[in-house]
Amino acid sequence: MIERELRPALAFLGGAGTVTGSKFLVDSAGTQVLLDCGLFQGTRELRRRNWEPLGFPPAQIDAVILTHAHLDHCGYLPALAKQGFTGPVLATAYTADLTEVVLRDSARLLAEDAEHANSRGWSKHHPALPLYTEDDVDRAVALITPIGMDQAAPAGPQADVVLHRAGHILGSAWAELKLAGDHGPVTVASSGDLGRPGHPLLCPPQPFTGADVLLVEATYGNRKHSIAAAREAFASAITRTLRRGGSVVIPAFAVDRTEVILRTLRELRESGDIPAAPVLIDSPMALAALKIYQDAIASQSAELRTEILADGPQALDPGQLTELRTVPESMTANHPAQPSLIVSASGMATGGRVLHHLRHLLPDHRNTVLIVGFAAEGTRARDLANGARIIKIHGEYVPVRAEVVEVDAFSAHADADDVLAWLADAPQPAVAYVVHGEPSAAAALRDRIDRELGWTAVVPALGERVVIRSARRALP
Repeated sequence: MIERELRPALAFLGGAGTVTGSKFLVDSAGTQVLLDCGLFQGTRELRRRNWEPLGFPPAQIDAVILTHAHLDHCGYLPALAKQGFTGPVLATAYTADLTEVVLRDSARLLAEDAEHANSRGWSKHHPALPLYTEDDVDRAVALITPIGMDQAAPAGPQADVVLHRAGHILGSAWAELKLAGDHGPVTVASSGDLGRPGHPLLCPPQPFTGADVLLVEATYGNRKHSIAAAREAFASAITRTLRRGGSVVIPAFAVDRTEVILRTLRELRESGDIPAAPVLIDSPMALAALKIYQDAIASQSAELRTEILADGPQALDPGQLTELRTVPESMTANHPAQPSLIVSASGMATGGRVLHHLRHLLPDHRNTVLIVGFAAEGTRARDLANGARIIKIHGEYVPVRAEVVEVDAFSAHADADDVLAWLADAPQPAVAYVVHGEPSAAAALRDRIDRELGWTAVVPALGERVVIRSARRALP
């Protein structure tokens, strides 16, 4: 069990050595705060961690701080509430709205997976049970407390948090946690998932202003986005697929990625770079998130770019758009009446309706699967991008004869250059912990931070616990 210490400490309970399951426990005298509360996704070994004990009683946590509403940052909240957590979950207003959408969809998918496993007999558990239920989501959602961007809010007896715009998805923030204690005040900052300066919908991240200890993401720590090349590859794949009579399946994260794709399709059609074709949005969660983005446009949210606000209600409408809400409507996308563009969750093809479309459309060489964002190791999207000729879906093997194109520059994550630029003007922390990245990406970003900024940078191990030091005391 993790016990309270006199010296502030930090434990890496997720998001270390992997891009998923982000959970960072800040522990100081009288206060325990959890920075993000994500679900592990990807390989079976990672998913099993969702069922393992946390190592401390959830009831003793004073608060959870959510940087944003993606499942790998908020998806464990219902399990935490199920285990006794009753404190506030602090997040921006848009994160609060989107988190409820994400969690309710997650509970539904977990229930469907358990039911499918029981009916097909492919689980070793009898019966297979979901990690959490809709009732657990109700408990978690009731705890979410919206706070204003750039406004200090209490996060425990001796802690305050300030959230600053991160530009990753609507409502996303980087967190500044200020701790008081016998050893003097210290500040822990977490980048959450940092957005790209050139995000097509959102304003850039607010600058990093410094902290004693920094958690910085490394999803693309060893890569650079090439936006022009990605856009050209995206348009080319769509055009040649439609011309050969095939359909395009785009596994897309329901929150933000779907909106970015819709905006890109609108621009490409207006410029004549792709032919007209039906656009099918098949994800209840994506449609719920789209409504929140549309409401943000209508209310002229300061998080959105001026050109998006200027376009108004049409900003995310590519034309010939059909929303597939019911199961019978979803099934029509398995065999489209005409060549179509099918945008469906989940983005890494780990679950959701997109699996049914892949099972039916992958065996046909006329079709194309477009991988448009980061795909973690162990996910079907990563297997497809790596050239797999057969993948397993719902206990059955499916041949891959469709074309597969990876265009990961559509990701909403900052690349390595973006992260270094975000850090460059800030004062040096005592330590920068490089998290939320696969080992090679995290190591590459650590080395660049060390070499280019002269900062002490560390890639922590999953489960590691470290003491939080003041940057003033750490400097020579």
